[in-house]
Amino acid sequence: MTWPTVSTSSDDTERLGLLLGRQLKPPITVELVSDLGGGKTTFVRGLARGLGSKDFVTSPSFTLNNVYKGRGGLKIHHFDFYRLAEANIMSAQLVESLKERQVITVVEWGGIVLDVLPAKRLTVEFKPVAASENERQIVFRYPDTKTKIKLFKKLEAEWTASRS
Repeated sequence: MTWPTVSTSSDDTERLGLLLGRQLKPPITVELVSDLGGGKTTFVRGLARGLGSKDFVTSPSFTLNNVYKGRGGLKIHHFDFYRLAEANIMSAQLVESLKERQVITVVEWGGIVLDVLPAKRLTVEFKPVAASENERQIVFRYPDTKTKIKLFKKLEAEWTASRS
């Protein structure tokens, strides 16, 4: 199942993350795919807010993993594997995160841990639009169509309403 949309600003990207966060139920893995500066951390900032977090969201490029508290004991584990040639111990931390029931696991630059990531994961891809510095095409993909058709339809409806 795929749902594409367009974000015209960082505020749009953050709002889209917020709307998705309101819908997600743990455990789930969200893989973020884009070039540097593509909007991943901005999206996670909204996602965390949508999951009830009041924590300050930053890129885990140097810390490799940030943990945020969400509503009702929920945790958001935000991994960034950009700087690593090999996952090593971070791969083990990711495996532990994936085992937890009350966790939303978010992964940036997941190419080196594809063998660890679950096949059933939500992938969000950010693609620049050539004519605009701020505009991004954002494509959501999830292999389980029955479960996620409802999610994508609701997300699309809320997204459309928020832009009116």
